[in-house]
Amino acid sequence: MLMEQTRYSRLANITKIINTKLELREVLQRVTSAISEEIVQCNSVGIYLPQKDGTFRGFAGKPELMNGMALDTQLIDPDIDLLAKEVIETKKTIHIPDTSKDNRPDPKSVEAFKIKSLLVLPISIEQELFGLVFLFDYGTPMNLTESEIQSVEAYVNMAAVAIQNVNNLTQKENLIAEKQLLLNVTRDLSMCSSIQESLDKCFFYLGKILDSKNIAAHLLEPLEKKTIRLTKLSKDCDWTEAEWSETLNNIKMVHSYEAMIQEAIITKNIIHIPSEDTKGLLMIPLVSMGEVLGVITVVDLVRKTHSYDESQIQLAQSIVDATAPTFSNLLDMDQLENMVEERTRELAAANEKVTSVIESITDGFFALNKEWEFIYINKHQYLPQKKAAKDVLGKNIWEIFPKSIDTVMYKEFHRAMLERVPVHFDIPATSEDYCYEVVAYPYDEGICCLFKNVTEKKKYENELRRFSNLELIGQMAAGISHEIRNPMTTVRGFLQLLKKEDEFEKHNDHFNLMIEELDRANAIITEFLSMGNTRTSDLQMLDLNSIIYDISPLIKIDTFNQNKLIQFDTKDIPELLLNRNEIRQLVINLYRNGLEAMSTGKVLSISTYIEDENCVVLAVRDQGEGIRQEILEKLGTPFYTTKDNGTGLGLGICYAIAARHNAKIEIQTGLDGTTFFVKFYSKNNLNNPQID
Repeated sequence: MLMEQTRYSRLANITKIINTKLELREVLQRVTSAISEEIVQCNSVGIYLPQKDGTFRGFAGKPELMNGMALDTQLIDPDIDLLAKEVIETKKTIHIPDTSKDNRPDPKSVEAFKIKSLLVLPISIEQELFGLVFLFDYGTPMNLTESEIQSVEAYVNMAAVAIQNVNNLTQKENLIAEKQLLLNVTRDLSMCSSIQESLDKCFFYLGKILDSKNIAAHLLEPLEKKTIRLTKLSKDCDWTEAEWSETLNNIKMVHSYEAMIQEAIITKNIIHIPSEDTKGLLMIPLVSMGEVLGVITVVDLVRKTHSYDESQIQLAQSIVDATAPTFSNLLDMDQLENMVEERTRELAAANEKVTSVIESITDGFFALNKEWEFIYINKHQYLPQKKAAKDVLGKNIWEIFPKSIDTVMYKEFHRAMLERVPVHFDIPATSEDYCYEVVAYPYDEGICCLFKNVTEKKKYENELRRFSNLELIGQMAAGISHEIRNPMTTVRGFLQLLKKEDEFEKHNDHFNLMIEELDRANAIITEFLSMGNTRTSDLQMLDLNSIIYDISPLIKIDTFNQNKLIQFDTKDIPELLLNRNEIRQLVINLYRNGLEAMSTGKVLSISTYIEDENCVVLAVRDQGEGIRQEILEKLGTPFYTTKDNGTGLGLGICYAIAARHNAKIEIQTGLDGTTFFVKFYSKNNLNNPQID
C-alpha cells in the first residue's frame, strides 16, 4: 500500500513539473530517475529522441556514461536495430525477458553492455511517436512483472505529455520567429539600393531557413524576356558560375536543369526535387505583378533528409515573394550597375596584371599601411612559423615579427615610414640560417618592402673568402717554408750535438724542451703547407669505407683512452676518386675534434651513405653541446681556434682537402651535438651513378 502511495505521489509530482516547467531535459531526467527508483532491478534507463536522419539519439537517462560513452553520443538506427524498428511501427511496449532467445535487439549493443533482458517503450500520444525508452540491467535479467511494466508505461506517458507540450510551444515560437523573419526581410529589402544587394538579402534569408549556401538567381534578359542568364551566386557558394552549370547538368534527373527552369517560368510554380542524387533542389519563380522575372534555385548536395519540409518551402516562397517587388523596382538601375561591374572587371583585370608582375618577383615583397598592417604580401615572402599570406593580411607586422622589435629592421622601417625616405639594410643570419637584403621605400599609404634572400650569396662570399685565404697561405707557405725550415733544422742538429757533450749534460732538459718546440713548429709548418696546397691531389678510385676501417684501431684507442664510445655505420657506397693519405688526415682531424667536444661516456658516430646519385656523404657526429653561431661562422678560418693548445689549422686543412676532392663540408649543430657532413659531388666522381 505504501509503495502504491509513493508511486502516485511521484506521478503527481511529475505532472506538476510538466505543467509548471518547460525545460524538457529536466522533466525527462526526473522521469528516468523515477523509473529507475520504481523498477529497482533496473540500473540503466535511457530516453532517445528522433533525429532528422531517422535515427534516435540519447537525450536523458542514467547512467550518463556507459562503457566510457556519453549518453548523448549514443545512436539507435532502426535500419539496424530490428527491435527499435518494431516498436516504432507498432507503437507498443516490447519486453524481452531473455535476449539470448530473441534476435531483434542489436547484437552489438547486447554484447557491449551485457544485456540479459530488455524493455523498450514508445513515447507516443495517439500514434504520434516522440521517442523511445530503453531499460536494461548490466549482466543480469531484470525479471520485470506486468505491474512494474505498467508503472514504467505510466511514467513514459508523462514524458510523452512533456515532449508534446514542448513541441507545441516550439511550434508557436517558430511561427512567431517566421513572422519576425518576414518583417526583417521586408525591412532589409526596403533599404536595398541595387538589384545585387536585394539578391544578397534574399540569398541570406533563404540560406538561413534552408541551411544551404549554394543559391543562384537565373534572370530573364530585360528586353528579350526569353533568354535566361545565371546572374548571381550566393557569396559563400561552393562553385563558380561555370562549375554551377556543370554540376547541375551532371545530376541524374528526369528532365535537364535548363528544362526545369523553363517549367518554373511557364507554370510560375515551385519545383522541388527530393531525389537521392540531389538531396535537395528547390526552384522558386521570382514573380512581380504577374510577370516572371527569373528563378531562384537552392541546391544542397549533402542534405541527409533528402528533401525540404513543407514549412520550409512555404517560408522560402514568402521570402522570394517579398523580394520580387523590390527586385522589379531596382531592375532599371541594374543596367547602370552592369556598366559599373564591367568597368570593375576591367579594373580587376588590370589589377591582376599588376599583381602578376609582383608575384613573378622571386624575392619577398609586401606592403604596409600607416598602421603597420599587411595590405599585400606575395607568395615568396618569408614568414615565421610557416604562416601563409592569408594568415597575416590585416595584421600588424610587429605581431608577426615580434623578435624584430628594437632591431635594425624595426628602426629602419620606422625611419622609412616617418621620414618618408628609402632605406637599404641587411638582416644577418637567424636561427633558420637565412640572410636577407632589405629595401623599403615609402608610398602614399605606407611603405613597400622587398626582402631578397642572400643566404647563398653570403655562403659563396664566405667560401670565396676562405679559398682566397687558402691561396694566400699557399703563396706564403711556398715562399717561407724553406727559409724557416732550413735554419730550424740546423738549430735542431746543433742542439742534439750539444746534448752529447758532457759539460752540457745538466742542460739536457732544456735541450729536450727546445727540440720539442722546434718539432712542434715544424709540424705547424707542415699543416700550414698542407692547407695552402691548392694543387690537384693524386686521386685514385678507392673505397672510402676501407680507408675509415684502416684507421679504426687508432680511433678506438683514442676513444677508449678518453672513456668515450665510438660507433661506425657505413652503407654500401661506390668507389670514389680519392687520395688515401689526405682522406685519412681529413677523418682524423674531424673525429678528434668530435672527441674533444664531448664529455666522458658520450658516443661519437662515423657513417657513410648515398644521399642521391650524385652525392656520397661522410658524416661525423658528436654528442657535445653544439657550436655557438658566432664560432660557427669562423670555423675553417686559418689560425682561429677555441682550444688552448690548438693551431687553428686542423679544420682549414679539412676544407682544403675537401676542395681538392670536389667535395663540400656542411655543419649541422644544436644542443644535442654537432655533425660534420663531407659531401663528395659529381657523377664523374662515382663509379656507379645509377645506385639509389
